[in-house]
Amino acid sequence: MKLGARIFKTGIAISLALFLATLLELPTPVFAGVAAIFAIQPSIYRSYLTLLDQVYGNLIGASIAVIFVLTLGPNYLTIGVAAILAIIIMLKLKLENTVPLTLVTLIIIMDSQSDDFLVFASLRFLTVLLGILSAFIVNMIFLPPKYETRLFQSIHSVSEDVIRWIRISIRHASDHSSVKEDIDKLTEKLVKVDQWYSFYKEERSYTKKQQYTKARKLVLYRQMIATSKKSLEVLRRLNRYENELRDLPEQFHMMVQERLESLASYHEQLYMKYIGKIRPEHSESSGPDAVLKRNEVMSIFVKEINLSTEVEEDEFSVYHLMHVLSALLDYEEHLEHLDLLIIAYHNYHSEEVDRDIENAI
Repeated sequence: MKLGARIFKTGIAISLALFLATLLELPTPVFAGVAAIFAIQPSIYRSYLTLLDQVYGNLIGASIAVIFVLTLGPNYLTIGVAAILAIIIMLKLKLENTVPLTLVTLIIIMDSQSDDFLVFASLRFLTVLLGILSAFIVNMIFLPPKYETRLFQSIHSVSEDVIRWIRISIRHASDHSSVKEDIDKLTEKLVKVDQWYSFYKEERSYTKKQQYTKARKLVLYRQMIATSKKSLEVLRRLNRYENELRDLPEQFHMMVQERLESLASYHEQLYMKYIGKIRPEHSESSGPDAVLKRNEVMSIFVKEINLSTEVEEDEFSVYHLMHVLSALLDYEEHLEHLDLLIIAYHNYHSEEVDRDIENAI
């Protein structure tokens, strides 16, 4: 487990909640600390949404608790029935994320040992709200990490690992089980990349220019992620049809190897182009020295099929090879689309690339 900013923020929020509750002489300050735990979020925007949801949820929980105590009295059975009702209402209102703290509020209010129940319930409700507010304050003070930088670094890191394995696999130098194990790890990393993308998407932009720039960046990063997933699919199929590829005719095998090497280099150069280390007009796929174009690959493929069926009794595995080639062509199309997006971005926002991103490669 890594020690991240959220761990420290949680500890600080608990301390702040306990301090404020004690300073205001609220009964049982520990409930403020408990509430702060539930309210900590990784971004300011999520913290704001959580603040609203928790306030609504706790109002519902406190209201149900007060109604049940005043009508049926506090006992084990009524607390259970009230909890069931609170959960049903919260799910109907799509506030399921706030259910745990709402139930905490309901239980601590219904566990009344005071003659002046309404004052007691109000104080405990305010104690919980103080904990939620403390977490929000901590989220506001301790600014979240730059999610764009984290996002770009994560995408680039996954792509680098995939490209490295593609180059090794096409030369049949890889260990099958090691590649398969790393494919699973890279799939998990892409799930984390999607989370970073969500965090970055939720960051607020305060000017029209920032909103316009971010809208373009979101499209660009979404395409980067999609392209990385396509490269991983190529690696997955290279690993799955490893034996079939090894039995390909030598000329055709060299063609596939050269094409994959060209696309891997193209992918690497696109990241360099985005951060401004390669001229926007440069393109690995459209330059005069490009290795083999898409149409050439398909033409040679059809030719090899015809030759193999004429010369040999047992044709090489056309069906399996089609899986590899379809993934390769899909990968190429995503790279070309990403290239166009990067060029368009630099035409309008060439000065907007963050310095931290420039230093990420």
